[in-house]
Amino acid sequence: MDIRKLQYFTAIVDEGSITGAAKRLHMSQPPLSTQMKLLEEELGVILFDRGSRNIQLTDAGKLLYNRAHAILELSEAAVQELKDFGNGLSGTLRLGMISSAATGTVCGWMKEFAEKYPRIIFEISEGNTYELLEQLKQGRIETTLVRTPFPMEGLECRFLEREPMIAVGSGHFFADVPGDEITVEQLAGKPLIIYRRWETIITGAFHEKGMEPDIFCKNEDARTTAIWADAGLGVGILPRSAVLRSWALDVQKKVIRNEKLYTQMAVARRKDRYVSGIAKQFVEEFGR
Repeated sequence: MDIRKLQYFTAIVDEGSITGAAKRLHMSQPPLSTQMKLLEEELGVILFDRGSRNIQLTDAGKLLYNRAHAILELSEAAVQELKDFGNGLSGTLRLGMISSAATGTVCGWMKEFAEKYPRIIFEISEGNTYELLEQLKQGRIETTLVRTPFPMEGLECRFLEREPMIAVGSGHFFADVPGDEITVEQLAGKPLIIYRRWETIITGAFHEKGMEPDIFCKNEDARTTAIWADAGLGVGILPRSAVLRSWALDVQKKVIRNEKLYTQMAVARRKDRYVSGIAKQFVEEFGR
């Protein structure tokens, strides 16, 4: 069983068909099918349920798929680490990044990392925290920038400092709130714009005070919250580092004084996966 056959096998599973895998591998379908038959003969097992219209793995196929990913990752990591040993840290870092990570603090640190390792190329995948954790699970990225709360089982994580949630919006929403801070009670009755993933945390903070939040808009991206708040549509609730620079003169930002409304940015990688020297270094140096 050689590496090439494992690459063919995982490509078929990932693409969901031999046709899709053949296109991805830039080869015709017949030789790809032949290679899979040879692999089954070599292993003495059936890998695919050929009675199904779509690619369906047998139990043996599922076992091989999991092992094949680990073998291929180890092979790639070994080759890259040997190159790094001779040439210094270089190559491509497959990195996931949430939209709210594109902040001054993180971008400044990324700039320092890129200047320290000028031979690294960044391949960025964007999405929300759970989408990126799924990509990490599938091996499509090696490490990712995410934000709490998220399930940490099986992950190695490094965290930036805790940061408060911020209420941001046009000044007329805060006419009754002097100063730079605001309480949950003072947010009552204001039209809130929230990122859906933080809905439970935000509503929980209100419920503790015996109140219901007045939610005007739920969305799937922190940037939408920031843009709508900047446009004067309501009061956005965001982590401090996710607040955009506003071009509207009357936009105000106030720290929400509530111990539950805090979050942290983190870099994560799978504990059970081999990663390149670049990814290891990125995780080790993150936020220093």
